Amino acid sequence: MNTNTTYLEATAYIRSRIIAMPQTAIILGSGLGTLADSITDSTIIPYAEIPHFVRSTATGHKGNLIVGRLGGKTVIAMQGRFHYYEGYTMQQVTFPVRVMKCLGVQNLFVSNAAGGINPTFKVGDLMIIRDHINMLPNPLIGANDEAFGTRFPDMTRAYDRELIISAEKIAAAHDIEVKRGVYVGLTGPSFETPAEYAFYGRVGGDAIGMSTVPEVIVARHAGLRVFGMSVITNEGYHFADDFVNDGADVIKAANQAADRMAAIFAELAAIS
Repeated sequence: MNTNTTYLEATAYIRSRIIAMPQTAIILGSGLGTLADSITDSTIIPYAEIPHFVRSTATGHKGNLIVGRLGGKTVIAMQGRFHYYEGYTMQQVTFPVRVMKCLGVQNLFVSNAAGGINPTFKVGDLMIIRDHINMLPNPLIGANDEAFGTRFPDMTRAYDRELIISAEKIAAAHDIEVKRGVYVGLTGPSFETPAEYAFYGRVGGDAIGMSTVPEVIVARHAGLRVFGMSVITNEGYHFADDFVNDGADVIKAANQAADRMAAIFAELAAIS
């Protein structure tokens, strides 16, 4: 693949540190880094060591790339992602996705902590992302890199339908309840107002957060199959007099759901 040398330099460094090449990549969101504990025979590479990777500054994002075995397959996992609200460009936010493509990855699993705006959701629920609403700058704005994909990539099936069906079957076999819904991606870093929660619920959103969508767009541009899952960490449709959004509560709720998500991701990786 002929492409920007920055991607190739990062790819070459990662390849120099690992033996088996991964087929599936996983991006772990806020508080979900503990899912990485399920990865065995792992090699841990801090982002600071990888050429052209930026640093993850958000709470609950450790900043490591982990390569190892999950579900009997070699996977590569980001233990923490990059966000637009950290001051990074969209190219920096999505840089790892293109490096994964250069490594030969075919599947991308994305996870996040999200606020529930569907009134049937409760804290701790797992939501399979069936579609998204993008309110962030599109990461494909600018010159198109034909080495990765076409100028105008289709987004009608951003989230792979076969992977969604497989995940639902896995969840049912483990007696894990999952929802399906639409994820709304905003810039952050301020949490949404009650009026904003209500607005995005009316236009079709089920959960809301500050990440994920840029990575999905770049992954689909590069031809990767995508599966996404949100952990509902607060209820953005019910505002008691003492309700406030709290980042620490988000991390706590995500940690409590990490084991259930790990079980689904492990079996999904095994059959992907």
